[in-house]
Amino acid sequence: MKYLKPSVLALTMLFSQGAFAHTDEYLDTQPAPHGGQLRMVQQYHYELVVKANEVSVYVTDHGGKKFDTRGATGTATLLSGKSKASVKLMPAGDNQMKGSGKFELAPDMKAVVSIALAGQTALQGRFTPMQKAPSSSSTAPSH
Repeated sequence: MKYLKPSVLALTMLFSQGAFAHTDEYLDTQPAPHGGQLRMVQQYHYELVVKANEVSVYVTDHGGKKFDTRGATGTATLLSGKSKASVKLMPAGDNQMKGSGKFELAPDMKAVVSIALAGQTALQGRFTPMQKAPSSSSTAPSH
């Protein structure tokens, strides 16, 4: 019985660290594979990359494994000041959703990305793509 308590304590610590590992603040300290901003959206990670009139979202699991976006649909709603633009996202190979539209890049830009993978309901992620991430010297646990 005395071995049960340390095991329970170790499991509790492991799972509690995992709960904090995917906060927006933590993900902002992690290098994104395509230079975008990462967000946890239920069981997925979305990486949003915004360039002049172009939006890309890459979909992976928590370990970075790519999810096939064939048959997926999506939109990115870009908000800045009083302007609002909606960009339709279409599968663009591998784990990428991509679209283009007319919008201005602004430091205060916010984005809401909604993607429905084939046969699934749409999931939303919220981003601040033009804000620079803090230094990557984080002490947060990795997964």
